[in-house]
Amino acid sequence: MDARFLSIPALAEVPSPAPSVAVVVDVMRAYTVAAWAFARGAEKIVLAASRAEALALRSRHPEWVALKDGPPAPGFGLVNSPGLLRSADLAGRTVVRKTTARTVGALAVKDAELVLCAAFVVAEATARVLRERAAGTVTIVVTGEDGRADEDLACAEYIAGRTFEPGTDAAAFLRRAAASRAAAERATGVREGAHPDDVALCLELDRFPFAMVAAVEDSLMVLRPHPVPPADGGGAAG
Repeated sequence: MDARFLSIPALAEVPSPAPSVAVVVDVMRAYTVAAWAFARGAEKIVLAASRAEALALRSRHPEWVALKDGPPAPGFGLVNSPGLLRSADLAGRTVVRKTTARTVGALAVKDAELVLCAAFVVAEATARVLRERAAGTVTIVVTGEDGRADEDLACAEYIAGRTFEPGTDAAAFLRRAAASRAAAERATGVREGAHPDDVALCLELDRFPFAMVAAVEDSLMVLRPHPVPPADGGGAAG
C-alpha cells in the first residue's frame, strides 16, 4: 500500500477507474465540524453539491437541519464552526451541508470503493481504518487552496504516516497546521459564522474515536461515523 496526494483539480486528470480508496482532508473547518456534529448526536450528514440543493433537500425534509459556510442565512440552522457547534443538540438529526471545496472533494471521489473524510480530530481512527481495509494506492485529497493548504497537507501526511508507520509523531504536523495561512486568518478577529476557539478545536488530535465514511445512498452522498475501537496501548504519539 502507498499514498498519493492530489488536489481536487488534479482528480480530474486521474484516469479511470476511480480510486479504490480515497481520503478527503479538510482541517479548517469542514471535517472538524462534521466530527463535532456526530459527537453532538447527528445520525448522518448529507453532502450537497450546491447551496440550492441543500435548501431543496431541507425543504423536502423539514426535520433535517442545514449547515453552510460563512454567516447565518435563512434556511440554514447551523454554520461551519466547531466552536459554535459544540453546544448544539443534534441527537438523531440529519445534517445537510454545503461548503466550498470540502464538500466538492468528497463528491469528486464518490465512485471509490471506500471514501473517508478526515481532519486531525479523527486522524488515528482514519489511519486505523486504512491499515485494516486498504490495499494498493490510497488517494488522499488535499482540499484547501487547490491542494496547497498546509494545514490540510500536514494532516494528510500525518494520516499517511500513521498508516504506514504507526509510531509517527504528530508534533511537527500540528505545528505546520498551526502556522498555516488558514489558522492565521481564523485567529485574527471574530467574524460571523466563526468562534474564537475554532483554530484550537481544529488542532485537537484524536478528539473522537471514530472515522467518517462517505457513501452513496439513494443518489445522495452521505457521511456517517464509523466507530473504531482504541488500539492496545493508547492513541497517537505526540
